[in-house]
Amino acid sequence: MVGGGAGSFIGPVHRMAAELDGRIRLVAGAFSSDARRSREAGRSYGIAAERAYDSYQEMFVSERLRDDPIDFVAIVAPNHLHLPIARVALENGFHVLSDKPATTTLAEARTLRDIVIRSDRLYGLTFTYTGYGLVREAREICRRGELGAIRKVVAEYSQGWLSERIEAAGHKQALWRSDPAQSGIGGCVADIGVHAFNLLEFVTGRRVAEVAAHLSSVVAGRVLDDDCNVLVRLDNGAPGVLFASQIAAGEGNGLRLRVYGKLGGLDWSQEDPNRLILSLPDGTTKILHGGANSALLSPGSRAAFRLPLGHPEGYIEAFANIYRDFAGVVATGDVGALDKSAVPTIDAGVRSMAFVDAAVHSSRAGSIWTRID
Repeated sequence: MVGGGAGSFIGPVHRMAAELDGRIRLVAGAFSSDARRSREAGRSYGIAAERAYDSYQEMFVSERLRDDPIDFVAIVAPNHLHLPIARVALENGFHVLSDKPATTTLAEARTLRDIVIRSDRLYGLTFTYTGYGLVREAREICRRGELGAIRKVVAEYSQGWLSERIEAAGHKQALWRSDPAQSGIGGCVADIGVHAFNLLEFVTGRRVAEVAAHLSSVVAGRVLDDDCNVLVRLDNGAPGVLFASQIAAGEGNGLRLRVYGKLGGLDWSQEDPNRLILSLPDGTTKILHGGANSALLSPGSRAAFRLPLGHPEGYIEAFANIYRDFAGVVATGDVGALDKSAVPTIDAGVRSMAFVDAAVHSSRAGSIWTRID
């Protein structure tokens, strides 16, 4: 692991998810840019002292020379470090599973895509919500054509934790997210807007062709956007709405996707992840419940659950599904197999940064329609 030292939220989440199914073990890391803090984090994770490294550069060189080197690296550092860490890891022959976004800019994402292709190594992204069992079922429903032609999409992601300028008080997570040098050109749109965008494309199988965006910095003194309202047009001409906010006071982690087709609609919410609602024009409503023994789910979706019906699963398990799928491909050594799995790849990384780039440019130009390149 690179990153995930003291004060990190996502580092421990990655570690718990990775180890949930007993197929992966955290054995080495460069957990902080401060050598002392990296060693302290290594002790807290139970890592052998000699494998808690002072830098990620040292780690990759040293691990490559071991008889029992790491099999892959998890990147959980701030956004601006994703590209340099991934580059060094891939060039040293290690597979990479990175927290999203892949990079801070579209140009960097394209650069990373070239590096991935040259390396012939695996590269995956933890777009967490693609790991939920009922999200994968929603995807299958769309693939089977049960909704008919997609006519409208609504993706929303509401949080309230940045309602005040907590970065000014030194809040670690808010500090780097509000700093363009570390977060990139987008704030809220790059932090959580890309999750809504990725979920929309993952489930529907359609691509967003163009956007008309209005990005706002609502909290005084904040440089990057903290509220986003985006009109979208899919590649089949269908309209849609995507909005994301981190200043929606009182909201927790309100990611929700609604998809409407000619034959019906579906509705999934991350805060109620074990229910998928299907609505039909005749007034019929069907609720699918998540569970490893649910006969109504497709085999692939059932495999994403570890417990029977009535036992809720959530965020950690969704993360773990991505880790489990990635580890399965690592074990085979078949790089091409990753594209056939549900793990988001570098292509999803490039797409998400193309969305951020288009949304920022659209907003700066007066919310004009802008194609996603």
